[in-house]
Amino acid sequence: MAFLEKQSPGRVLLDDTVALTALIEASQNLQSHTVIKRYSDFDMLNSSLLVSGVSLPLPPKKLLGNMDREFIAERQRGLQVYLDFITQHHILATCQLVKKFLDTNNYSANYTEIALQQVSMFFRSDPKWEVVEPLKDIGWRIRKKYFLIKNKEQPKERQVLSWVDLGPDKFLSDKDLQSTMKLLPSLTNPYIYPVTFANTSELSALVIRMFKEKGTLRDLICKVKPKEAFMRKYCSPKKIQGLELQQIRTYGRQILEVLRFLHDKGFPYGHLHASNIVIEDNTCKVLDIENSLLGLPSYYRPYITQFRKINTTESIDVYSFGHLLYEMTYGRPPDAVPVDQYPAVTYTSVVSVLQSILSTDACKTGMPTVAQLLQTPLFSDVLLFHSEKLQFKIPTKLRDALKTAKECMEKRLQEEQKTQHRRLTRAQSHHGSEEEKRRRKILARKVENTVTDSGTPSQTRAPRLRLGHPVTDSGTPSQTRAPRHRLGHPVTDSGTPTNTLNNCCFGGILYFTIYNCCFGGILYFTIYNCCFGGICTLQFITVVLGGSVLYYL
Repeated sequence: MAFLEKQSPGRVLLDDTVALTALIEASQNLQSHTVIKRYSDFDMLNSSLLVSGVSLPLPPKKLLGNMDREFIAERQRGLQVYLDFITQHHILATCQLVKKFLDTNNYSANYTEIALQQVSMFFRSDPKWEVVEPLKDIGWRIRKKYFLIKNKEQPKERQVLSWVDLGPDKFLSDKDLQSTMKLLPSLTNPYIYPVTFANTSELSALVIRMFKEKGTLRDLICKVKPKEAFMRKYCSPKKIQGLELQQIRTYGRQILEVLRFLHDKGFPYGHLHASNIVIEDNTCKVLDIENSLLGLPSYYRPYITQFRKINTTESIDVYSFGHLLYEMTYGRPPDAVPVDQYPAVTYTSVVSVLQSILSTDACKTGMPTVAQLLQTPLFSDVLLFHSEKLQFKIPTKLRDALKTAKECMEKRLQEEQKTQHRRLTRAQSHHGSEEEKRRRKILARKVENTVTDSGTPSQTRAPRLRLGHPVTDSGTPSQTRAPRHRLGHPVTDSGTPTNTLNNCCFGGILYFTIYNCCFGGILYFTIYNCCFGGICTLQFITVVLGGSVLYYL
């Protein structure tokens, strides 16, 4: 059953796990000033992110003196710290609010509306389904949306439909992808959550499963409501609690059995994390095994690209298992990776397994395989009780297609790792170069010569400047005089009057400003500021209306 429109030619599949970076640059010109993001835009973003519960380092507002040169420089540094913080936070960096703020062109679409439209088209071809309510932002993926639905033939049962755009790792042909997705409802494994229905088009896919009222393993650990937004639930949970040792051993063994099963079938996964696990009768069941088929990048991809030894889907699964094991033990994900220091815990057998996966040495030299993890004392003697027969028949032709697609995924990952490694190497080389060291010394010397530690002007005296002459970048007065305007009379600069700002500076210190405000070609008021040492010592304001001076301050 096909649905949705045809693929757009030349459509670019973005990897939303790639963290965006931003560098604030101040652009200054004597006659004009272009602003892309104002402080109010940062403030609006910050207000939207407060739902996360994370303490965000946004510089405070300032009503008076907010045009002071030193204050502007200080605020610029503060906003850069703020941007660095949110773009390095694993959850905040992937949310649409931040992505849209930094890349409006690619992240302004209303994906919930798009998903609802396309799901409605699917329902026309199969009218037994009905949307109960959208589950807004319960997942972390920008282009994946969830809806609570019901089957009209069984109206009391609630199921969840997930709709998602195909991702950049989609390497199966449309025909092979459709065939493989249709096999998913036939998959039988006690530790894989069953799929009710799965279908794809050239643009997107939808999957239907039974809805779990109690939510995922991460909901259990964080003690949150499953229907709440992902950012609200997991950025800064208030009541986290790790699992008991026996639960860790049992769940860990069950999850490793799923990974071994999928690896033996040649089926790539790579999407293991606590939000993709549900607990049912003390049994772990893995979700979203279709993600790799649809080309979706891993939740941990920003970490994985840092380590060139994590370059296969199997090693991604092991690395992801290490994160999951840490979260089950301590009730929260690790603050940073690699992890060489662990909080005190009585489960020494758990820590040894974590070290074999998440330590610096493991990430650089290689991690254990799933088979080796199953042989560790932590999991080897765990007894499993299930009578369900394992079943997942993949035709030989599809198995070959999956193998080829898996190799293409790994190749893209390895290329990205090489690119990131080269970029890091160049940055380190540049930072340590003699030329860069000299540049930093010269810059530091200039700062010291401009302002002393106390913030007062240094003893180096700046030469006098003739008022009305702007200063060039070299520190010497330029010879161009700002045009004078007769109060109340039209301004004739190039026939298109605008507001003008003339600054007289030397050595980075503002001494004199003239600000002319014009509208409709008529000069309405002029502001003169005389400053020294960052303090405004004298100010004149001339207000004009209808060619007459109304008042003069």
